[in-house]
Amino acid sequence: MMRTQVGIVGAGPAGMMLAHLLGREGVESVVVEARSREYVQERVRAGVLEQGTCDLLEASGVGARMRREGLVHRGIELRFAGARHRIDLSGLTGGGTITIYPQGEVVKDLTDAHLAAGGQIYFSADEVSVHDFDRASPLIRFRAAGTPHELRCDFIAGCDGFHGVCRASLPVGALTLYERIYPFGWLGILAAVAPSSDELIYAHHARGFALHSMRSPVLTRLYLQCAPEEPLDAWSDARIWDELETRLASGDGGSLKRGPIVQKGVTGMRSFVAEPMRHGRLLLAGDAAHIVPPTGAKGLNLAVADVRVMARAIAAFARNGDSELIDRYSATCLRRVWQVQRFAWWMTAMLHRFEDASPFDYRRQMAELEYVASSRAAAQSLAENYVGLPFE
Repeated sequence: MMRTQVGIVGAGPAGMMLAHLLGREGVESVVVEARSREYVQERVRAGVLEQGTCDLLEASGVGARMRREGLVHRGIELRFAGARHRIDLSGLTGGGTITIYPQGEVVKDLTDAHLAAGGQIYFSADEVSVHDFDRASPLIRFRAAGTPHELRCDFIAGCDGFHGVCRASLPVGALTLYERIYPFGWLGILAAVAPSSDELIYAHHARGFALHSMRSPVLTRLYLQCAPEEPLDAWSDARIWDELETRLASGDGGSLKRGPIVQKGVTGMRSFVAEPMRHGRLLLAGDAAHIVPPTGAKGLNLAVADVRVMARAIAAFARNGDSELIDRYSATCLRRVWQVQRFAWWMTAMLHRFEDASPFDYRRQMAELEYVASSRAAAQSLAENYVGLPFE
């Protein structure tokens, strides 16, 4: 039987950020991850970091490589009706920025720091299960390298994603679930070619939404709105590039750089929230508690915000037994969660084509885009949310 203060299920950005922050507070933790270290760090996921996320990484001592290699952006571009409209993120938020730095690199930095500080992580764990979270000493059971383990702790942090075991282990009726499934998905590609723009491009088009993003100066990330169950074999590389060219076209004659497609896949889109985010000594964070459509680039950032609150709450309890912040954990996080859900839904509704949209719906959608592009107040609202709401 092992003993630690916090058992963390999941070694993604939420779990590793939590382990890192707890370590800086002098709180011991053990991380249990069902996947291999390579899988967790190499899977292609989010790459847009809010100002607050960047500041937290730097303030906690793991931001050096991000500052060295990340791509700082001070604006984004909206394209619709063949015209380009830049949203000046920095000018509208008093200097706020976003940084392009892949999720896998964030996880690498946090994992390296945690292991260097003597932290313990069990990768490729089998048969992970959580127990006794309604008692003072909850339990995590798992197998590592074929050996069974039991881990007693003061708290369990469920950072194991939407399909993880932690949320699924709560008793029936413990949670209220809110969900919206969108009638489209994103066909995403990673291309070995320099980005065609210095900033992200969000494009509304009659054929559907498109997004131009990037992962590095030599890797471009692009997306096309498609059916949620779109067969990949229907999309040859040539068809993908032609469709991107059409949807990202602007009246100034700018061209899209093409290159080898090294990865592609289709992702469905949903909004999801589980309330509350705490049950006894089990606290949920990140995708285990909520999912946002990727249009607003908020998933990783929201997970970081969750564990920032959780780390402070657990540290206060560890120091003097004060449970006030623990008791407020769910309500504190959910205020931000629903603000982010609102923004992600708004961006999604404004930019995507809906099959059942009436002519009225389409004209209203275009009016929304024109208002955001022409009104400082509307653009500032977008910028404030995109750069990231302040932490509580």
